[in-house]
Amino acid sequence: MKRRDMLQAGLATGAVLAAPSMPALAQAKGPIRIGELNSYKSQPAFLEPYKKGMDLAVEEINAAGGVNGRKIELITRDDGANPGDAVRVAEELISREKVDVLTGTFLSNIGLAITDFAKQRKVFFLASEPLTDKIVWQNGNRYTFRLRPSTYMQTAMMVPDAVKMNKKRWAVVYPNYEYGQSAVQSFKELMKKAQPNIEFIAEQAPPLGRIDAGAVTQALADAKPDAIFNVLFGADLAKFVREGNTRGLFKGREVVSLLTGEPEYIDPLKDETPEGWLVTGYPWYGIDTPDHKSFFIAYHTKYKDYPRLGSIVGYTSIKALAAGMKKAGGADTEKLIAAFKGLQFDTPFGKASFRASDHQCTMGAYVGRTTVRGGKGEMKDYRYLDGAKYLPSDEEVKKLRPAS
Repeated sequence: MKRRDMLQAGLATGAVLAAPSMPALAQAKGPIRIGELNSYKSQPAFLEPYKKGMDLAVEEINAAGGVNGRKIELITRDDGANPGDAVRVAEELISREKVDVLTGTFLSNIGLAITDFAKQRKVFFLASEPLTDKIVWQNGNRYTFRLRPSTYMQTAMMVPDAVKMNKKRWAVVYPNYEYGQSAVQSFKELMKKAQPNIEFIAEQAPPLGRIDAGAVTQALADAKPDAIFNVLFGADLAKFVREGNTRGLFKGREVVSLLTGEPEYIDPLKDETPEGWLVTGYPWYGIDTPDHKSFFIAYHTKYKDYPRLGSIVGYTSIKALAAGMKKAGGADTEKLIAAFKGLQFDTPFGKASFRASDHQCTMGAYVGRTTVRGGKGEMKDYRYLDGAKYLPSDEEVKKLRPAS
């Protein structure tokens, strides 16, 4: 062999030997960094289990080799329960921490602030928990997707049963910020459409976290409604229930109550839990599907505790991001947007997908009635409702959502 041929052969062999494997290339790129911000200090009941759910998902994904050979890394920050602080934190995550995507937020006003931030900075954002419809409709944009069923979806799930109550005079009570306003608007519109003779005769909208439960309860009692639609949660809900029980507000009245069946909010009520409220929630103690059993065992093994709905949301957010990144071949924003449109993935509640028309996930919710068992509040007569069946059509979405 000529000297030149030998040299070329040697260079070729060396190149082959030196070429890194695909996993090595992926590792050389470093981890995929997920930036997450939330109101941890102000909403610990939901967000402590939520963080545990995220950590479990990260652990499972990385133990299985990561996403396309790359590990994922979660960087979390508190948003101060303030939209201005949340935007500042999001900017720090992008600029200083060099995260590839954003996720999180709990309060709807903060979710909307980060939705707009994502649009301005052209960064992918998965809104995990905020429920206002505006995130995917009026304020929706191409960079933002939402995981949890919205206020519209959850109220739509409850309306058929509320109509069957055949009550004409309704009162509403809700925290006076974006989530509460959105939920009440959806309930009123859907109920008026299904039951044209309905009347809304009283409305109480205390500030979030600062309810004067005695005054609110008395005002509702004075109005003498046939039924009540409640959107309070957390400490506000507990105070409202205690005063309502004391003053007999709920006696002989139907109550439709958003989120009240979630362990975060029904557990603290204990034996004060009202009997028979129609609620959305998470009856973890009675779900025997294979997907949920697998999640429950993993969560309980790691934390020696039962999951809350926050656990489901945190876990599923990370799993959804991983599924999208796998499909996109990484965390490139434009490829990720394309991958998420129509993306189908597994959740502890079964398969779900993200609609291409409005970026809303089809994950559903459980609807049932409240009861007390063994001194604890629980759900009874519950059923899982597929979120895809409680969303407007793509044609209707076009009228609600700006072009993006």
